[in-house]
Amino acid sequence: MKNRYSLGLVLALIASASLWNTCFESPLASKQLEAKVPSSGNPGQQNTAILPLTSLHEGSKHLAKIAKLATPSVVHIQCERQTPRGAVEETGSGVIVRGEGTPGLFIVTNRHVVRDSNGNSISIRLHDGREIHPERKWEDKDTDLAILKINITDVTPAEWGDSDKLDIGHMVLAMGSPFGLSESVTLGIISAKGRRSLQLGSGSEVLNQNFLQTDAAINPGNSGGPLIDLEGKIIGINTAIASNSGGNDGIGFSIPSKLVRHVFNQLVKYGQVYRAYLGVQLDPEFSIATATRLTMDRVRGARVVKVISNTPASRANLKYDDIILSFGGIDVLDQNHLINLVSLTPIDQRVSVVMLRNGRKVNVMVELADRKILDELERKQKESQQSSRRPGTSVEPMSFQRVKDQKAPDALAGLQLYTMNEELAIQLGFEKSQSGLLVMNVDQQSSLYGVVHLYDVIEEVAGTPVHNLSEFQQALHQHQTLNSLVLKVSNGNKGKPHHQLFIWQQNQ
Repeated sequence: MKNRYSLGLVLALIASASLWNTCFESPLASKQLEAKVPSSGNPGQQNTAILPLTSLHEGSKHLAKIAKLATPSVVHIQCERQTPRGAVEETGSGVIVRGEGTPGLFIVTNRHVVRDSNGNSISIRLHDGREIHPERKWEDKDTDLAILKINITDVTPAEWGDSDKLDIGHMVLAMGSPFGLSESVTLGIISAKGRRSLQLGSGSEVLNQNFLQTDAAINPGNSGGPLIDLEGKIIGINTAIASNSGGNDGIGFSIPSKLVRHVFNQLVKYGQVYRAYLGVQLDPEFSIATATRLTMDRVRGARVVKVISNTPASRANLKYDDIILSFGGIDVLDQNHLINLVSLTPIDQRVSVVMLRNGRKVNVMVELADRKILDELERKQKESQQSSRRPGTSVEPMSFQRVKDQKAPDALAGLQLYTMNEELAIQLGFEKSQSGLLVMNVDQQSSLYGVVHLYDVIEEVAGTPVHNLSEFQQALHQHQTLNSLVLKVSNGNKGKPHHQLFIWQQNQ
């Protein structure tokens, strides 16, 4: 209790210099510093305020003990990798940990620090000045984590903390080698939790985002170093910063220890991370307008816009427009939150899923499967689509055709569409990532004549993203009883794409 009170007082003093002009009284202080502070009532009069110098010293000593405890576990990493432009040198940080159920010691760091490097091209400098090389390396691109196996034992591994027990405002220390300055320590708090959908730079492949945000100073070179709590335990791995200057602007991001430990154990035990999956496509632009249409008073949960056949989702009878509100007893905040919850769930486990369907809550049990099965299905589907194309006709427009046993509107017979790709997008002034259906021709007999135009791209039908002809047909079939449909359409507009919404009277 004494340390906690003293440390809290110290950090309050650090947080605001104005507190030095405030009277602090501490029954724990054995020594006190007498200071003269101007009276607020009379500028010429002075009051005597007592500042607890002992509390300040005790708090400072406690922070020093934490840093001393954790520093021997933190390492400096330097590696070299070959690129088309020549050799590139990368520096970062890491932390030594024990194997969980696996003998030996390992170093946890970021994948982007050691990617495309192996063996002697990775140099690890220990606290005592020794340099070693890893025996083996594992990587996981979906979390930007890497594990290095080391063959020494006379070093001090760090202890794991529990990131789930962190609250906003908890104090933390960030450790590592910012700008190559090894054994650096900075102090801050947890500013936010569950940061997702971050743009982590070009080439980033991080899928599982659930970052801790901290104002403890993190700079280039801190990547892979630990974020530790006031017990000196790892509660995160420092990974990224939000910065306008390229350096610390008070917004840093760390991978929470719960996710790190899951990936660590999977990599060391199996050599890869097995991730569960549902088999659904979610709405990345779930809006208040769509939520209102689905009888919700606000945007929450994850909206299903497609159910893939022969998957856990299809077997559990999930449907288009279902809103997944809860997964395994945890309230779902958004689509990325759901992705993380699913990914951290053991394969073949049965999970309770609560959904909102047609204004009513529905509870189903879903037995999760291996995500690699879904990846294989998608790969085979792409191969099938590519093999069905004739050489030299990749830009040939595809006429709208009726799907067997589905009653698509006859008025669309004259509409010609083509699935947008990167090459076409660039030529027409869109971003390379533009998706949807490119309008190649609209006959005057079509009910869409005058609604969409040549070179428009149809992105959504009734709030459902459509990426190919099959999805377009499916969306029309699901809403064929409606007289009016909302279409989201984009056009290149001479390099400045913009979106428009149209009301299509399909049954006129």
